[in-house]
Amino acid sequence: MAKSKAKSKTKSASRANKPHKPAAQSPKRAARAKPGAKTNRGVKLLSGGNPQIAKADGDAPVRAYIAAMPGWKRELGERLDALIVRSVPKVRKAVKWNSPFYGVEGRGWFLSFHVFTRYVKVTFFRGTSLRPVPSGESKHKEVRYLDIHEDDLDEAQFVAWVKQASRLPGERL
Repeated sequence: MAKSKAKSKTKSASRANKPHKPAAQSPKRAARAKPGAKTNRGVKLLSGGNPQIAKADGDAPVRAYIAAMPGWKRELGERLDALIVRSVPKVRKAVKWNSPFYGVEGRGWFLSFHVFTRYVKVTFFRGTSLRPVPSGESKHKEVRYLDIHEDDLDEAQFVAWVKQASRLPGERL
């Protein structure tokens, strides 16, 4: 028995001394980046792969957030941003609490989104006023969520909700 333990210690010791060769990541594996990992742009990823971006107003921090989104979520973030900008031409942007926020000057924030391990969650701050009402309920009375999984965005419905939400009084954060 002592002999077999000695062998297993030798094997694990020899593995520990070998240089680590990073394996190529599949897009799905890259989308499941570990918290604390850094993206290729040097941005730290938080729980679920959410990029850690400093609070700031404007387009640049939102672009930095989207560029750091892992895997297929980056393309989705780009699509969401483009649809929002096209639907609300004078949209105001910011990053708050590691999430991009979209609003209208003088009316507040109407939408934000956040990266999770398997989906991107869009938050409509006055979601109960939208028609049809987005299905994702919240503990906050007026908030509704839209969880978007890979290849799961109904662009026409999303644009309709964005246009409606942008005309409502927004959140003052």
